[in-house]
Formats: sequence, structure tokens, C-alpha cells
Amino acid sequence: MSNPGHEEENTGEGVRVSDKRRIDPETFEVRESATRDEALAAEDAAASALEGDVAGVEAKVAELTADLQRVHAEYANYRKRVERDRVVVQEMAVAGAINELLPVLDDIERAREHGELEGAFRTVGEAFEAALTKVGLERFGASGEEFDPTVHEALTSEENDAVSVPTVTTVYQPGYRFAGRVLRPARVAVAGS
Repeated sequence: MSNPGHEEENTGEGVRVSDKRRIDPETFEVRESATRDEALAAEDAAASALEGDVAGVEAKVAELTADLQRVHAEYANYRKRVERDRVVVQEMAVAGAINELLPVLDDIERAREHGELEGAFRTVGEAFEAALTKVGLERFGASGEEFDPTVHEALTSEENDAVSVPTVTTVYQPGYRFAGRVLRPARVAVAGS
């Protein structure tokens, strides 16, 4: 038998009794009424707020992860750019030094053409040319090749019906290239039709 104002609930662990009376029989004060639906609604509201907080935290984690990935990619690009710039500066420094040595190469070539490069001077000249070739200096410009204004400087030109395209006939001064860049164009005479 149940008392009026009491509600019994079988929870499987025993009977739980909840007092639903609005006035407390011992203190005669008005109790705050909290119905089961209101309690469930309050729990649902708390759970929704907690889910909202979790969603907010997950969104913040995703945002910070994206920021971290972006910063990591920027840093990787920065390192690549710095390395590329370092290589370019090094190549420019070597090219500057080689450019200063080109007149020496010209003198060695003139001495060779006049038969004055003999003995120890010949060995020194060949070692010097070999060292510059080893660091990447390329010589270009030969008689008979097609004229290319990006690597040849035409000092003279003549008409020649035997060629169909402008062709180098004489090389006055060879050209040099280092690291894919022309240090000095080849100075040539060109024949064209």
C-alpha cells in the first residue's frame, strides 16, 4: 500500500520512494517542485550544453590542427626557399670569380694558337682549364653551328647561299656558361642566306 503523495518506483535494486508533496511534513515549508520531466529536461539541457562544449572543443582542435599544418607547410617552403637561395648565391659567387678569370683563359688560348704554350706553362694552363671545367665552366661556340642570339654575339655577317639558316662561320672569342647561365656570349661571324 502506498502513502498519498509518495510515488514508488521499482529500479531493480529495490523500491525507491520519492516524496511528491509540495509542503514538507516536518518543517512545513514549501518545497521546490521538481518533477521527473523537469529533472530529465534539466539533464538533457546539461547534456546538450556538454555536447555543444565538446563540439566547440572539437572545432577548436580542428582549427588549431589546420593552423599547425599550415605553419608546418610554410616552414617547409621557407627551408626550401632558403636552400635554393643559398645555392643561387653560391653559384653567383663562383660565377663572379670565374668571370674574372675569363681573360686568363683567353690569354692561354692565344698562347696555344701561337705555339707559345710549352713546357711548364702548358701544364699550368691545362691544369687551370681542367680545374675550371671541374667546377662547372662550359665552353661553347664553334664554327658551323647554328647561330643562336641568346648565346652568340654576331660581330660580322655575310651573305652565303650555301646555308639555309644563319650559321656561325668564325669564332673570334669563345663563349662560357656556368650553372646554366651564359657568363659571356661567343663572339662570332655569321653567314646567312
